[in-house]
Amino acid sequence: MPTQTLHPHAYPFDPSKTKLGYGAIDIVVNIYTPQAIAENRIPTDDNFLDKVRLDSAYSKGLSMEQYLEKMDRAGIERSLLIATRCGDLRVRGSTEIPYEWVAEICAKYPDRFSGLAGLDPTRGIAGLKELDVAVKKYGFVGAHFYPHWFDEAPDSAVWYPYYARCAELEIPIMMQVGHCLVYQKDRRLPNVGRPMTLDRVAMHFPELNLIGIHLGYPWTDEMISVCWKHPNVYMAGDAYAPKHWPPAVIHYANTYGQDKFLFGTDWKVIDPERAMTDIENLNFREASLRKILRDNALKLFKFA
Repeated sequence: MPTQTLHPHAYPFDPSKTKLGYGAIDIVVNIYTPQAIAENRIPTDDNFLDKVRLDSAYSKGLSMEQYLEKMDRAGIERSLLIATRCGDLRVRGSTEIPYEWVAEICAKYPDRFSGLAGLDPTRGIAGLKELDVAVKKYGFVGAHFYPHWFDEAPDSAVWYPYYARCAELEIPIMMQVGHCLVYQKDRRLPNVGRPMTLDRVAMHFPELNLIGIHLGYPWTDEMISVCWKHPNVYMAGDAYAPKHWPPAVIHYANTYGQDKFLFGTDWKVIDPERAMTDIENLNFREASLRKILRDNALKLFKFA
């Protein structure tokens, strides 16, 4: 990605223009730009896009400026951008978004974007050093990984060096739990991310905050149970439109789990404008809604 001129005050966010009076924080956002598509850095094919019903108007991607406009319309103040690592790069069909791409976007719009470091266990010690750079040099606020892209469950030994390093760096780590779709018709990935695999990890790293993203679907009750058991386990309502969240998830987020649930979209999977409209129509308690949309993320990622 070419070096960009910094305009830190471009696209300022005005909470007074939102329905809620405050800006939401979307903790799971993928880079889906024309450049990423042109360079074959998107790990999903047209069949996947059809399955998630991506609006055809967005099929060629959005510039980050266009996405900021979408965030403004949705009432989202900040998005966490993932420098995704999708599989061993020695295997055909694997892709990544370079850390430097995310770092430059965050530097250009520091009040609107923050970075998440994607993890790849096949890189060994080099991957740990790259994580250090992402956090200490680029200011990334968390880490992210896909168990299924590497066929390694969250409690696999290959992830433990990263858990330890994230604990040392004092950043949370998120991972997709639940099943995975078919991202590429000629490369199918296994479902290895059962939410219960976080149980042992939470015990081994009690000082590390773990976030199970994608609701843990279809094992949402299992995801809730792990969150309820461990003070350092959280869950996020991304990748599924809030309108279709299971009743147990809505009840959990609105009541006894209001401090352990975070908002996300997994854009391009869920449109943030649609997600915010959906969640505002779920009749959450005012205090619970603010925690879900904003306050829990502020605390967990140390924005405040």
